[in-house]
Amino acid sequence: MLFPKIWLLRHGQTHWNAEHRIQGQLESPLTQLGIEQARRQAQLMQPYLTPDLRCFVSPLGRAQQTADIALGGAPFETDPRLAEAYAGELQGMTLSEVERTYPEIYASNPQNLDLFCNAPGGEGYERFHGRILAFMQSLEGPSVVVAHGLLGQVMRGIACGLTRDQMAALPNGQGCVYVLENGRETVLA
Repeated sequence: MLFPKIWLLRHGQTHWNAEHRIQGQLESPLTQLGIEQARRQAQLMQPYLTPDLRCFVSPLGRAQQTADIALGGAPFETDPRLAEAYAGELQGMTLSEVERTYPEIYASNPQNLDLFCNAPGGEGYERFHGRILAFMQSLEGPSVVVAHGLLGQVMRGIACGLTRDQMAALPNGQGCVYVLENGRETVLA
């Protein structure tokens, strides 16, 4: 499947990222490092932001805060399909708390994508993948997306034709821009 060109930005580091705490769809503001990462993304995006380039952002605060900085004041649309995976009962827990509380789930899901998608009461992979694919299929032209790490792994995987295991192994850099075009990914850093 080919999609219009996408510039994908993951939100900057949050306080919960720094604590290795699962955010899912809960809120945590950017750290000072996260603000600096968003400023770096603003520098990277500056040559590409034109008045006709549509920008879409997750409804979650950390993505909105990143977009306010990284998009340099460019207007954007909030799309609920860009929210991070809902991680059910794991949301708010640190990874070490998950390991203690749900040892079997933790041991059998070494990648964060799999852990979130197998969370008790969570969204699950199929629904998560489905809403990301639906968003991508709705794009009418080149677009900027400001969202989340696991969402980004799946979006990048869909754009590049990767398997679920390959998606789960992708890096989740903050402060960079993933450019998805013609079934390939390049990273602006």
